[in-house]
Amino acid sequence: MTPSRRQFLRLAAGLAAPPLLSGIAYADSYPSRPVRIIVGFAAGGPNDILARLVAQWCSQRLGQQFIVENRPGAGSNIATEAVVRAPPDGYTLLLVGSPNAINATLYENLDFNFLRDIAPVASLTRGALVMVIHPWVPAHTIPEFIAYARANPGKLSYGSGGVGGITHIAAELFKQEAGRLDLQHVPYRGVAPAITDLIGGQVQVVFANLAPSIGYIVSGRLRPLGITTAARSEALPDVPAIDEFVPGYEASSVFGLGAPKDTPAAIIDRLNNETNAALADPGFRMRLRSLDATALGGSPGDFGKLMAGETEKWAKVISLAKIRPE
Repeated sequence: MTPSRRQFLRLAAGLAAPPLLSGIAYADSYPSRPVRIIVGFAAGGPNDILARLVAQWCSQRLGQQFIVENRPGAGSNIATEAVVRAPPDGYTLLLVGSPNAINATLYENLDFNFLRDIAPVASLTRGALVMVIHPWVPAHTIPEFIAYARANPGKLSYGSGGVGGITHIAAELFKQEAGRLDLQHVPYRGVAPAITDLIGGQVQVVFANLAPSIGYIVSGRLRPLGITTAARSEALPDVPAIDEFVPGYEASSVFGLGAPKDTPAAIIDRLNNETNAALADPGFRMRLRSLDATALGGSPGDFGKLMAGETEKWAKVISLAKIRPE
């Protein structure tokens, strides 16, 4: 299914329009009962923790319980479809993330169009990955790794957390941007086993989440070559951004809140205001840093543009690499 960037941008722009008086009145009484935030992954992961931080903040500020409900499966498509089918009344929200942008192209027969059917509410965070290699690989910089990979086509393998996940797509983008490198993909059921095999030498490189990698980096068991975001990470300030050597390269996990389309703009604005207040709070930002996440914020329209851009970018990578779900 081909996502419509134009449709999503038009929807995002519409959310900035002045709401009707009835919408304002409805928002004044919102929320009058508990609100669900649907998360497309199992409890305990960083995206689930992020949703629970937001739920706790909104519960305290808005006087009603915001409850996180985990609906894992199909790369978050089950959760997304549940929100698409929910009444557009502000009582069912979606933790939107990079998987939604990826899945729009990765899965050809979805029963929904993410960009059309989910209204953007608020940008939350951006998280970096780190490119780590096994120490026996004779490279200490990105240029040295690229040169070694070119001199040994097909001999290096990279592990990922699974086909179509951000750790897979980020590596494919690197292969493409660095000059069509010949690296073999070895998918795992999660990033942790990929890192375990990287330490053991079964694979030679992983584009890994920061949190499970930093301990191995500090101990010297893994060698970091680059950060995937355009800017360096506060957690690893001495590790350069890949963009410093491969201009234009950027890959990150972005998260935010979404709602069913046709949710009243006044309710979306109220939720947007609360999430922006959370992101401006020093205590909340400190808790985000513990997740190695950078606060974003902005209007619903800003989030709409961000997700439309992410969807378009990953569509090109997936199409060029001919990636299909397992």
